[in-house]
Amino acid sequence: MTAIIDYQQAYEGEESVLNAIPSPEQLTIWANAVLTFEGLTEQEITVRFTDEDESQSLNYEYRGKDKPTNVLSFPFEAPPGVEMDLLGDLVICAPVISREAVEQEKHVSHHYAHMTVHGILHLMGYDHIDDIEAEEMESKEIAILAGLGIENPYEV
Repeated sequence: MTAIIDYQQAYEGEESVLNAIPSPEQLTIWANAVLTFEGLTEQEITVRFTDEDESQSLNYEYRGKDKPTNVLSFPFEAPPGVEMDLLGDLVICAPVISREAVEQEKHVSHHYAHMTVHGILHLMGYDHIDDIEAEEMESKEIAILAGLGIENPYEV
């Protein structure tokens, strides 16, 4: 299990938010935890840290929601006959993550870990549209985060 992270840091705002953005090494640890849990080998993931304007624009364009969001997942779909170990792209809104961490009284790095794990599971096809899917996805998140020494994000 080796995650290859294409790290894109596009956020240029508030210094405290900027300083909380995880490093490529930290993202690799979190991604490897998901890959190991799911029994996958080498996978590439693009992770882009952005501001609220870009997040809102993408959220509106792809989900019809006119507001910034914490993480957006864009699974890669290879053309027929082409095999690639590219899971897809995550777009993480740094100001939203920092704000939510304060509101939810969580350590910001734990919230980044949770949203990264959550986003990667979306790239793998998991969802939380109905209760059964949500329960399955959340149980995976809880187990993966526990393996990283992070408490259940749904009980904090």
